[in-house]
Amino acid sequence: MLVSEKQLTSELSRKVAATIREEIARRRMSRQQLAERAKISISTLEKALAGRRPFTLATTIRLEEALGVTLRNGNGAPHISDASTNGIAPDDLGAYARRSVLWIEGTYLTLRPSFGESGAIYAYRTDIAWDDQQSSLIFRESERSDSDFTQYGSVAVPNQSGHIYLVTNRHGQYRLITVSRPTITGEMYGILTTLLAGRGSHLTPIAAPIAFVPLGSVPDASFGRVAADHAMHDRYQAYLKRTLDEPFAMFLPVA
Repeated sequence: MLVSEKQLTSELSRKVAATIREEIARRRMSRQQLAERAKISISTLEKALAGRRPFTLATTIRLEEALGVTLRNGNGAPHISDASTNGIAPDDLGAYARRSVLWIEGTYLTLRPSFGESGAIYAYRTDIAWDDQQSSLIFRESERSDSDFTQYGSVAVPNQSGHIYLVTNRHGQYRLITVSRPTITGEMYGILTTLLAGRGSHLTPIAAPIAFVPLGSVPDASFGRVAADHAMHDRYQAYLKRTLDEPFAMFLPVA
């Protein structure tokens, strides 16, 4: 049997299933969303969670990558970080206490210019929440029409700069969002720095303004690519323009 097809023991499968159910409930995500992010079939996930078949090592690794948590360790037991009980983020994320960042936690409508259509705005959802295992805030995107590019990662909140950093690190490849502390109405504005996917494997560095708006402030929010003739376009554009007009961020022209 190949290593990737190795099955977990029944006991470990039950523990992994329990952890996954807790993560799904805490993140308010569906099993279908998790299956899509992990690139496994929904039937495989349902059968494993119901105990009708054990998890394989390959499936567990994919689920760990999709959730951003470790479901098992070398001793065959779910991993629980020693930091999970102290409520203090690691030094490299700003060493913040959980109580000091409660005001950042929440669900946000996330807006940036569309990379594929001039004048259009791309809208999706970002959840920011405390993760006990990592002992820090984490973020996770959803409601993206380009689900293959869905991002998740850590949140740094250093005292020195007065800004918040949403950091994705996948095998040394980084994506960085730098935003202001929330305004009195809860929005955060800043800059997204990422890679633009072109033809084939071609990638180009790109930066753009970005806005995080509490989803409760936009109960009729639309997700995906919002073209210039869309009913929500002008409202979304006003948020993005504020990023540069105030300014929360600056883009310097080339002389």
